[in-house]
Amino acid sequence: MTKVYEKSPAFFETFDRKPGQQHTTHYCPGCGHGTLNKIMADLVAELGIQDQTIYVGPVGCGVFIYYYFEGACASAAHGRASAVATGISRSNPDGIVVSYQGDGDLAAIGTGNAIHAANRGENMIVFFVNNNLYGMTGGQMAPTTLLEQKTSTSPYGRSEINDGYPLRMSEMMAGLEAPTLVARVGVNNPKNIRQAVKVIRKGLEIQRDKKGYVFIEVMSQCPTNWKKDPVEACEWIDDVVCKQYPLGVFKDLTDERQAQRRPRREVEFAAVAKQLGLRGDDDTGLDKMTLPQPEMRFKFAGFGGQGVLSLGLMVAQMATERNMEVTWLPSYGPEMRGGVANSSVVIGENPIGTPVVDVPDVLVALNRPSMDKLSPLVKEDGLIVYNSSLIDQIPADLKGKVCPLPATTLAAEAGTVKAANVVVLGFVARMTGIFTLAELEEFLCETFKKPALQEINLKAVAAGWNAAEAFI
Repeated sequence: MTKVYEKSPAFFETFDRKPGQQHTTHYCPGCGHGTLNKIMADLVAELGIQDQTIYVGPVGCGVFIYYYFEGACASAAHGRASAVATGISRSNPDGIVVSYQGDGDLAAIGTGNAIHAANRGENMIVFFVNNNLYGMTGGQMAPTTLLEQKTSTSPYGRSEINDGYPLRMSEMMAGLEAPTLVARVGVNNPKNIRQAVKVIRKGLEIQRDKKGYVFIEVMSQCPTNWKKDPVEACEWIDDVVCKQYPLGVFKDLTDERQAQRRPRREVEFAAVAKQLGLRGDDDTGLDKMTLPQPEMRFKFAGFGGQGVLSLGLMVAQMATERNMEVTWLPSYGPEMRGGVANSSVVIGENPIGTPVVDVPDVLVALNRPSMDKLSPLVKEDGLIVYNSSLIDQIPADLKGKVCPLPATTLAAEAGTVKAANVVVLGFVARMTGIFTLAELEEFLCETFKKPALQEINLKAVAAGWNAAEAFI
């Protein structure tokens, strides 16, 4: 094993988290995270598994592990590290997957993800760093905070009446059938560190041998938020914390367990398409779209109920049928109908980097709040289409080409105000040249099977198409 005063070869030579050559981590002085990281890195190097190991970082004090460990790393949304690790483990069955989580990330927002990953017996090792509070965000009370322990959100101490009892995650995990190894260790003194090294080595060996799920809880000192000096913090773990959270191995079925491998099944897209009744790329009979530029970014915005999500979906679906690269990203408030809503559509000739549309090439605003907020974002050569039936005032000094379209009025004339989004579809298609009127009519007839609905929507799309004549 690497000597304690040497940097492990499983670490980067420098930690370039900030400009310059950084040789130290971001952890506070005396924090247990650094000791744990050193143990992990030394053992990964000793076991010769560095090239196989994939780390999943949390939201919390361990968030920057990708700056430290020289290996594959992924960042997960808050509380979702166990879920992300599951996906990585399933898709990389030969990998050794490490989920590194804190007591907020795992024992609060991520409890469900963590427990179900353990209950499935996923091939992963979870390091649960327990410092009894939320260290990164200022020392708030956590599910693991001790009774009577004072934090920034429990200034009088945790009370079982108001706050419930501290969660013993190791004991909970050990009660499940699937986990192979469950243990709690400390990194606060040489004796505990030696025991931690033995347990962590076994946990990594289990992963190397594909014997299932490992959960290692690590009691970590937090001098900064505990408001103690490092020596006091280390002593406090033995004197106080371990009375609530005793160290030890709670479950070890290593010798009983056999290697388990979940085969990675490659998706047969032709079979999936057939099952869903979809046509293959060569079966559409449609020519590929011609875009005025290699990638076009659309934003359709308005109130929920105005059809802005389905408008974006129609554009995306038609582009997909023409073998284009397409993304559709909906966004709506909690009210949905009556609340704000928008959909972002990106159509490209090449793979699309992000579905987010911050600077639209084309903006459709069906209500004034959307017009006020989004129209200044459109670029100089962009197109701004707004519903002049409802919007009577527009921002000044807009850069894009501004086209008022009485979408609601034209839709009402076609048969229903609900078809305002189809009016817009016809208008935008002609203004941008992305679809012909015949293509729109064919799509609408396939989408709306009832003759009455077909008639209304064909009238609506034609009204939008004809309205564009005045701006061409």
